[in-house]
Amino acid sequence: MSGVSERYREAWESYWRATSDAPGEAIWDADPSLSAVRDVDRLAPHADLSLPIVDLGCGNGTQTRYLATRFGRALGVDLSHAAVEHARRADTARAVAEFRQLSLTDPAAVHELHERLGDVNVYMRAVIHQSDAPDRRPVAEAVATLVGRRGRGFVAELTEESKTTLARLAETPGGPPLKLRRVFDHDLRPADAGDVEVRELLAAAGLRILAEGPTALAQTEQWADGSRVELPARWFVVGRAPEGGGRLSTGVVRPPHSA
Repeated sequence: MSGVSERYREAWESYWRATSDAPGEAIWDADPSLSAVRDVDRLAPHADLSLPIVDLGCGNGTQTRYLATRFGRALGVDLSHAAVEHARRADTARAVAEFRQLSLTDPAAVHELHERLGDVNVYMRAVIHQSDAPDRRPVAEAVATLVGRRGRGFVAELTEESKTTLARLAETPGGPPLKLRRVFDHDLRPADAGDVEVRELLAAAGLRILAEGPTALAQTEQWADGSRVELPARWFVVGRAPEGGGRLSTGVVRPPHSA
């Protein structure tokens, strides 16, 4: 069974129930050209693109639908039933992606998905940082279970620096902009995991870092000068560590500092 708290589950259900189908209404619902497009380019040199891809924490499916254009099969999963319904309604073209409700903290459900799909590639954008502390390791372990021996995972998480950016945004004249206020009103808690913690969680789950670098997660809010809000983050490409592994790779490929 899922280990998430009732508070956490209801926070996400209430958020997505109160969110319209309009693209970009969620503050993180950036166009794929600003997110998944570049993320897949980072993943591709390390991954077998013939494998399916699973988008963990897919929300309304914006990124999943793009992933379906780059992989033979794309499945988006989310804790929230309301989010999954959003995603299915938005997939109006020709059912290019699949969506289902799944808690990443439910090991039996995650294993069942792996049994059904086999090894897959994983796309996970900003899930660990907003999970309750007891749920973060199970989330990392879900990535390890799903990638198996052949798959690779792309993980992007907000850094501690993003807290400063969010605080600046919340302190703008008139208070937090509407999209950020909705996050707080529904008791969602962004940027709650530390930078070192994310690395430790990946290692404890038996994942090896194959490549990593700094990035920024584009948001759908703007600063007063009209520029886009971007939250500092770090991306990782991971794979299962060899038997007896679980330590961080000492041969990490670090690309130039670019978003």
